[in-house]
Amino acid sequence: MTFTTTGRSTRRASGAVVPVLAFAGIVVAVMQTLLVPVIKDLPQLLDSAPSDATWVLTSTLLSGAVATPIMGRLGDLYGKRRMLITSLAVMVVGALVSALTSDLLTMIAGRALQGFAMGAIPLGIGLMRDMLPPEKLGSAMALMSSSIGVGGGLALPAAALVAQHADWHALFYGAAVLGALAIVLTLAVVPESPMRAEGSFDLLGALGLSTGLVLFLLPITKGSDWGWTSGTTLGLFGAAAVVLVLWGVMELRMKAPLVDLRTTARPAVLFTNLASIMVGVSFYVVSLVLPQLLQLPKSTGYGLGQSMVVAGLLVAPLGLTMMFTAPVYARLSAKYGPKFTLILGLLIIAIGYGAGLGLMSAPWQSLVIAVVLGAGIGLAYSSLPALIVGAVPASETGAANGLNTLMRSIGTSVSSAVIGMVLANTANNVGGVEIPTMHGFRVSFLIATAAVALGLLLALFLPGRRPAEKPQLRASSEEDANLARAEEALRGFRGRVLDADGAPVARAKVTLIDPRGRQAGATLSAEDGTYALTVPVQGAYVLAATATGHAPLASSATHTGDELPVDLDLSLPGEELTTA
Repeated sequence: MTFTTTGRSTRRASGAVVPVLAFAGIVVAVMQTLLVPVIKDLPQLLDSAPSDATWVLTSTLLSGAVATPIMGRLGDLYGKRRMLITSLAVMVVGALVSALTSDLLTMIAGRALQGFAMGAIPLGIGLMRDMLPPEKLGSAMALMSSSIGVGGGLALPAAALVAQHADWHALFYGAAVLGALAIVLTLAVVPESPMRAEGSFDLLGALGLSTGLVLFLLPITKGSDWGWTSGTTLGLFGAAAVVLVLWGVMELRMKAPLVDLRTTARPAVLFTNLASIMVGVSFYVVSLVLPQLLQLPKSTGYGLGQSMVVAGLLVAPLGLTMMFTAPVYARLSAKYGPKFTLILGLLIIAIGYGAGLGLMSAPWQSLVIAVVLGAGIGLAYSSLPALIVGAVPASETGAANGLNTLMRSIGTSVSSAVIGMVLANTANNVGGVEIPTMHGFRVSFLIATAAVALGLLLALFLPGRRPAEKPQLRASSEEDANLARAEEALRGFRGRVLDADGAPVARAKVTLIDPRGRQAGATLSAEDGTYALTVPVQGAYVLAATATGHAPLASSATHTGDELPVDLDLSLPGEELTTA
């Protein structure tokens, strides 16, 4: 699959693009975390049975799982900024619907609409890849990827404070305001990407994937209510397997599939997605265990007796530490590669859960666990989009990152179901109330440690970074030598990288995408803007150029196999960008 440009001039961007996109990710996380402080009160608030009230949470999960890969693909086809704004707009509508009702069915519908915002994460990462220079891309994607934890960490104490001192519907009004602000900032600051994937939207594939995901996730989230061995649970799992297999066979035969399964089967993509499930499991365990441990009364003998707000503040460093690891990740990844940072992050998570088994007797110990786990999860989350982006062509960035975000969501869903079952089966019944036990908390931490160990094993199978994949930021003398060697080649492209006024652009990264959508080479332009790249075989190629302070460019070109190189100048569109 190849990609094209829209042919329209790219609007001026600014250094505010990254924080605005990260803010959009944080807003999505806030939406997800809104109801955590009032989960136990939902049956009374909605005048419904506890098993029915859980659909308020399940509907968000299911709609988010369905929307994430679909919105990513729509972004690749029709514009990532456009789909990002659409996702946020649907979320705002859902928040307003939820704010205006106490009816169960209407609330479920509103929460389902809010789940569509999950597509904002892969869309934001795709926009960053399309418009940022290589030296800024790593830390920007790390910040976007970890925004889900940042938002969750900030939202917990804020939502608890609102729930304690105001009507709980105020939570949704707050989410609507944040969503509207994210839309306004995106419209004002973020330009549309010129990158477009070729082909049409695979509607049948979208319906098949949506059906399979719902059939799979529904018994995971409701299995504890229905019974894990009940006919309904087992039947839905079986139906999910059949639908997803048939969907996979159909996708392999499609010319423009919703998800390119051949690309997904590449080791770099496959093992990243499998490791993402384990990272999702490890992230959610601490979010489930620590708040309960902190809020249980001291009379239990192990509860820490903290208020809802204080418990939220003690867990908040989990998300804040994830945010602060973004620049650390960028430095480590630039030197050692994202595979190294993923493994390092998983090791830190394992240390955090291992230490947590013996650090559950004081509030400050929960704070330590949150900080250590936040650092590890931040490094791991930051590595995932970089691994995906490095393994797929630019035309599939949105869809591929959407699928990766879905894998993390599946991990959190599995974690929620398994840990919920563990805590329920180990709970003590005190006056008709189920009280989680310390044994249940420790078993939960052991499960998280096992998931991290499996994630480490999967990460070891990831391909190592080849020398060609390293950032090509060399001294000018080395650039000139490389350029001279390339110009001596028989077949290839050469020319100059120019700005909108025709002036040469030095140190621009020029990437060659082959007919199958894979990177076939990359180089930096010399001081006079000249570049040269060899081609392995004749055919249609795409030359993508990015440079600090300029909008990106993707240009189609064909090499007929002649011995002489093809001359092709690359003019970066738009005016010179302002830098932060």
